[in-house]
Amino acid sequence: MIERKCRQDGMKQKFIDTAAILCMITPSLPFACYAQARVTGTVQAPSTAIGNLPDEPVPQFTSASVDPAGGSSSASQAQSTQDSSNSQSPASQTGSAQSQHEKAEQELKEQEKQRVAGIMATFNTTRNKDAVPLSPGQKFKLFFRSASDPWPFFLAGAVAGIGQAQNTTPEWGQGVKGYAKRFGAGYSDYFIGNFFGNAVLPSLMHEDPRYFQKGTGRPMSRVLWAAASTVWCRRDNGRWGPNYANVLGNLIGSAIGRAYYPPADRTVGGTISDGLTVSAEGVVGAEVIEFWPDMVRRHRRKLAEKLARQAAQKDAQGPAKPDSQASPTAPKTPKD
Repeated sequence: MIERKCRQDGMKQKFIDTAAILCMITPSLPFACYAQARVTGTVQAPSTAIGNLPDEPVPQFTSASVDPAGGSSSASQAQSTQDSSNSQSPASQTGSAQSQHEKAEQELKEQEKQRVAGIMATFNTTRNKDAVPLSPGQKFKLFFRSASDPWPFFLAGAVAGIGQAQNTTPEWGQGVKGYAKRFGAGYSDYFIGNFFGNAVLPSLMHEDPRYFQKGTGRPMSRVLWAAASTVWCRRDNGRWGPNYANVLGNLIGSAIGRAYYPPADRTVGGTISDGLTVSAEGVVGAEVIEFWPDMVRRHRRKLAEKLARQAAQKDAQGPAKPDSQASPTAPKTPKD
């Protein structure tokens, strides 16, 4: 019972530590908002359908005519036209698919510029309600781009430092060796869980691993939207459904992670608890990402109002008089 309670306390503390690190970014928001010029003032709402693909070209046939000189049949000309049109259809379809792929690549490049407070990478977030579905290769590319960013290493290092200070998982000890084990376990949990949850399973289940910002509406509806993103997602066909990939990916990552955790943590209950904890941490991250543009706009508005007040006060005081135009002082009376 004591060991089970310790493991449960460790899972709760891990969630609290991660949430605390995300909240630590908040005090730096005024400075990051001023520097983050790329954040736009409007956020588009996600949609339940993707953009319409261009229609397949329809073969056009000309009316047949008989050549009086050659006496050739009009049927052969119509057949030739039809064969030519049919041979062009696959090429047109290939070009359309290539165009969609290129558009998705351009959207991914734009997503790679997104960060919260200039630190937290949000490459798996899109503001485009009509975002083009990603191919399996693009889903893997997006995952590796996120996993190789400095942000997950910084997060794993911070969580490892907090864990070492609180002596969580005491079997790993203290010192450099204990910190290295905590850091390696933290980053491995992130890598394995996201590998299955954002690359492998979304490709197999045709789910979009990105978070679609709502951006508009009442605050409570946006809070619920962000929280539901952990268990609800958009699919490649434009419809919405359960986010099997994310939930199963977190559980698979937790199950594999038991291999490098102490034997006391290798239980079914600990595996499920750890997987659900990671899902809860995803809710916290989604809330921060959803309301980050609002924080930026609020800070910029307050900054503009402050500058306007300062300019009005300066105009009310009037221009300062130069020293040369200052009123002369009364001459001193000579002493007797």
